[in-house]
Amino acid sequence: MTMLRLPRSKDAPKDSLAPHPARRMRLVATGMLVMMAALFVAARATVHLHPAIGFIQAFAEAAMVGGLADWFAVTALFRHPLGLPIPHTAIIPRNKDRIGDTLALFLRDNFLTPAVVARRMRHMDVAGAAGRFLASPSGGDGRLREGASRLIADILEALDQERLGGMVKGAIGQRLRAINMGPLIGQAIEAAMRDGRHGPVMDGIVHWADRTLEANEHLIRQMVQERAGKVLRWTGLDENLANAILNGLRKLLSDMAEDPGHPLRLKAEEGMAKLAFDLQFDIEMQAKVAKVRDEILDNPAMQRWIDGLWEQARAGLLRAVRDPGKAMAGRLGEALRTLGGTLQQEARLRLVINRFVRRAAVGATASYGDSIVRLVSDTVRGWDAGTVTSRLENAVGRDLQYIRVNGTLVGGLVGLAIHAVDMVF
Repeated sequence: MTMLRLPRSKDAPKDSLAPHPARRMRLVATGMLVMMAALFVAARATVHLHPAIGFIQAFAEAAMVGGLADWFAVTALFRHPLGLPIPHTAIIPRNKDRIGDTLALFLRDNFLTPAVVARRMRHMDVAGAAGRFLASPSGGDGRLREGASRLIADILEALDQERLGGMVKGAIGQRLRAINMGPLIGQAIEAAMRDGRHGPVMDGIVHWADRTLEANEHLIRQMVQERAGKVLRWTGLDENLANAILNGLRKLLSDMAEDPGHPLRLKAEEGMAKLAFDLQFDIEMQAKVAKVRDEILDNPAMQRWIDGLWEQARAGLLRAVRDPGKAMAGRLGEALRTLGGTLQQEARLRLVINRFVRRAAVGATASYGDSIVRLVSDTVRGWDAGTVTSRLENAVGRDLQYIRVNGTLVGGLVGLAIHAVDMVF
């Protein structure tokens, strides 16, 4: 598989123009082997000139043999030496599927088991680390924070807005429909009456009734006139009757407004108390409230309101993650810093959060560990032999080339020792 190379920027550091460390070491090891070969040829041609040159010849000859042997061993891991199909060479390309399976099994048995994750998470203070970061976000790694912010923003912008928005709005609707509104409203009314907070509501109702009566006075007079007999209309008593009715209603509303213990107010409060009780304990009343709730949620105006709520939340989140410093400077930042201080001070809260994180990690491992293992195995299987070879060689090739260098030097020293023993005996 051909690896794409991005165009190099003019501002790239000079180190990025240097060859890969594995390739540099390969050049060094090959250069030493060539140098030993040249030294061997020169020493062999001049060995008759002086006995000491024999030591140089022995060293170069053994170093050349050791270097060649290690070159063959290292090369055989990744490819066929000199392109020859020698048995038991190109080991990694031929066994890449088995390597992927073995790596996946190693991850599963040593890292992705609930027991291992639980043991590792037991010593991690996730809540404490989060508290320290939130309490002093400027003290953390700015590049890490900005990188994470850009990543979150890119993810939010890349997601399908219709699908994501539909999921969020659907979740909001489901949560609202799942709430039994009747008992909540009943408890709120009961608490308000118990604390005397229903008084302003009653006053408001009385004032509203007074204004309504004043605005519709002509309708009452017309109704009295239409229902009065001819005698009453001829004598003008219908007008007196209408005035008496209106004055009586005004007097009643005035008394109710001034006297909190007025019988009608007490009757109304009795009705409110009964309504609060029915909302909490009457199944039929709760069903009626649920029906009204569903009708409100199905109303197009409510749907538009939920749409706007989601768009505002998404826009606010994008603004926050694009400029984390600005977000941390406002009320949200103050709240987060307060939360961070609380996490650092409250040991019990940290314990609860760490326990939750540990259980979540263990649960995710138990549920998705096998999927992660299959992902690793399938990914390695999907690579071609050239990709596997290139990545492994770049990862460990530098150390393998040191083996060639060491083999050359050790071989030369062994040859030198053998030649010295030969000279002695």
